[in-house]
Amino acid sequence: MKIFPAIDIKNKKCVRLLKGDFDNQTTYNQSPFEQALKYKEAGLLNLHMVDLDGALLGELVNLSVIENIVKKLNISIEVGGGIRSLDKIKAYIDIGVDKVILGSAAIKDSNFLKKACDEFKGRVALGLDARKGKLAVSGWKETIDQTAQDYLKTVNSYGFSRVIYTDIDRDGTKTKPNIKETISIAKISSAPVVVSGGISSIEDIKNIKELNKFNIEGVIVGKAIYDGDINLNDLKELENA
Repeated sequence: MKIFPAIDIKNKKCVRLLKGDFDNQTTYNQSPFEQALKYKEAGLLNLHMVDLDGALLGELVNLSVIENIVKKLNISIEVGGGIRSLDKIKAYIDIGVDKVILGSAAIKDSNFLKKACDEFKGRVALGLDARKGKLAVSGWKETIDQTAQDYLKTVNSYGFSRVIYTDIDRDGTKTKPNIKETISIAKISSAPVVVSGGISSIEDIKNIKELNKFNIEGVIVGKAIYDGDINLNDLKELENA
């Protein structure tokens, strides 16, 4: 199982949002590079990064910050936030990002998702962010009248290489992940699924590790690391177990 420590960037700093609320965020002292270096030194070589500024503006605001991490630390990064054109996907691929996460743009225009998967084979991940079962877009500020499951059924053959399912109401809360909904997604998905939102302890991750029969590829861990609830060495040991 892959473990993806999370780095969300806003104003060039590491932040964590509570339930996707940009007005309810915690800013941490570490710079994104310093935080990524800690993960690298602990042997955690898969990172989940989100350009929150980009998610709000639809631009690659923190491209240079992410490029610095990729090139200096030589780690595998999946990145999302504000990626709404093929040119923006290419910009990330060109700096060495492993996978580009498409969320809002893919949900609003499934044809864009299809084109991206065709042009960048194996490099596109689909981000499905849901609030009370319904998909949320535009930096989680807008909820649409469609479930993640229904949307996934319509695009399942497009060729994305990973699905990241986030329960927004659990994100940043450390109230345990929404396993039931994630399994529902995994049973539909043609691609492996990553669990996101609500991780509170190493026990949560151990429980997710037992779900590999459901096509669960990994888990994203954010606030529980920053707050000291989960030790990086314990994460690495679990990833290798």
